[in-house]
Amino acid sequence: MKLTIKTQNTGIAQSEIEALRGDAGKALDRLWSGREPMTGWVQAPSKNKGELLEKVLAMADVIRNEAELLVVIGIGGSYLGAKAAIEALPKYERGIPVRFLGNNLCSEYFLETIEEVKNKKTVVCVISKSGNTMEVQTAFEVIKPYMAEKYGSQEEAARRILAITDAEKGSLRAEAIEKGYTTLEIPDDIGGRYSVFTAAGLLPMAVSGIDIRAMLEGAAECAASPEWDLAAADYAIARFLLQKQGKEVEFLEMCHSRLGYFGEWLKQLFGESEGKEGGGLLPTTLTFSTDLHSMGQYLQQGRQIFMETLFVVDNPLKEIPIPSGPQAGRTVGELSDIMVQSVVAAHRAVDIPIVEIHMEKLDAYEYGELLYFLETTCAITAMLSRVNPFDQPGVEGYKAEMHKLLD
Repeated sequence: MKLTIKTQNTGIAQSEIEALRGDAGKALDRLWSGREPMTGWVQAPSKNKGELLEKVLAMADVIRNEAELLVVIGIGGSYLGAKAAIEALPKYERGIPVRFLGNNLCSEYFLETIEEVKNKKTVVCVISKSGNTMEVQTAFEVIKPYMAEKYGSQEEAARRILAITDAEKGSLRAEAIEKGYTTLEIPDDIGGRYSVFTAAGLLPMAVSGIDIRAMLEGAAECAASPEWDLAAADYAIARFLLQKQGKEVEFLEMCHSRLGYFGEWLKQLFGESEGKEGGGLLPTTLTFSTDLHSMGQYLQQGRQIFMETLFVVDNPLKEIPIPSGPQAGRTVGELSDIMVQSVVAAHRAVDIPIVEIHMEKLDAYEYGELLYFLETTCAITAMLSRVNPFDQPGVEGYKAEMHKLLD
């Protein structure tokens, strides 16, 4: 495993972590047993390296050859994993732009997307297990007439629509059969926030030019590594114990500018999996060094209700030297390393618990490792807290109220 996980600065004694490794191991056994509902994601990286990978790569080739733009319609786990990866990772030259719709209800954003559809050869990919999610359904209904107008008929538009949905049920599956859309499947036993290694995440990434083969290999290697098992358990245990000590917030701190949307993916993963029954750390994101000049004051001297997790990329894929001035002779990457060391030293001096997660470099292989590591860490923390990591009953609250108003 290329990831390095440092939990020694959490203020938790190693003996406390070791005391809970047995419980964390039981949680891992449950995840891998195949008997727990909604745990199909656990073996997805290895399982999907074969037939699904080749099917997705072939489909991505067709889309890139025929289109100048892919519009992905989805919300939550149906778009966050793909968008985060597309923003974070280097692309092949043959990738095309991917625009996301259906993840908000902003009229101006809808109109901007429609203008792009009018002016570029477009394929639409709608992602939803049921097809009934209001934001996704709305965006799809809005975009279909423009596709029909652009290509001359509904039949020609349908040739350029791809549905990633449930294999057998739901309104989107029924429409796909009726209209003849090309389809890919979201497995029944994988929820949206754990679906990044399914077609829902892989197809948009592949179209953008990301090396999804390397990403799956990194995730599969992470899953198979005993070293990773121990690191994931220790991070999960540290998060669990810090909650019991009264910490309420986890600042997820990105020490790389391209990891901003990765933080959004992580907020859903942790928040939706753990925020139940009055518990769970509140996940919120910062970008360093930018936010050290705004939130740095609070971190140093504000209410001590939080822990920090720093995501650090040790070796930039490209480096730039500083030619003159006080830092002449150094590189920008060196200054970033010094910044991370300074944050850890200053915050530990006032007893802030800090976990460091280091990647050697930000490429598809290590990013795959990182995503899989965090999915499992999250599931273990939730299980230690005795909540179900794979449901989201609280999300239905606003939906129920919205349906009342719409009715």
